[in-house]
Amino acid sequence: MSRIGRKIIPVPAGVKIRIENGVLHAEGPKGKVSQILGSNIGVEANDNQLQVTRGNDERDTRARHGLMRALVANAVQGVAQGFTKVLEIVGVGYRAEVKGSDLNLALGYSHPVVFAIPEGITVTVEKNTRITITGADRQRVGQVAAEIRGLRSPDPYKGKGIRYSDEKLKLKVGKAGGK
Repeated sequence: MSRIGRKIIPVPAGVKIRIENGVLHAEGPKGKVSQILGSNIGVEANDNQLQVTRGNDERDTRARHGLMRALVANAVQGVAQGFTKVLEIVGVGYRAEVKGSDLNLALGYSHPVVFAIPEGITVTVEKNTRITITGADRQRVGQVAAEIRGLRSPDPYKGKGIRYSDEKLKLKVGKAGGK
C-alpha cells in the first residue's frame, strides 16, 4: 500500500468537507476548493480526519492512490491556511502595480503588459518589485505565478526579469569567456 496514501489527513476547525458523486468539496475561511476523486478512489471522513482509500489493487489505482491523498490534503490546507507564491522583479525600470482586477507590468517592452487576475486569486505588489500571489487552490496559485514569470523570464546573462523569491540563478559568462 502507498506510504503517502495511507497517511491520515487532519481537518482543522472551521473546515467543512462534503463528498458527493466522486467530488470532494472543501470550504473554509480562505475559500472553497473542489477536487475530483479518481475512479476506485474513495475518501472516508471520521472525527475531523480524512482517510483516502482505494477500491482495488490494480496498478493504475495504486499509482493514483498517493496522488489523490496529496491533492485532498492540499485542498484541506488551502481552505484553512491558503497558499502563497512570491515573485521578484529585477531590472532597471521594471515595475508592477495592481489596478482593479489587472496586474500592470512594465518589463522593458515598448508597451505595458496587462495580466488579468483570475477569480479566487489575490495579487498584491510591494515596493513595485515584489509580487505576492495568494489563493486557496495550490494548482491555480502555482499556474498564475508561472504565467506571470513567463512574461519576462530571467535573462541567463544579467539576471534581469521576473523570478521566484527563492529561485537561485546561475549566470552564464559573457563574450569575454574565461579570461
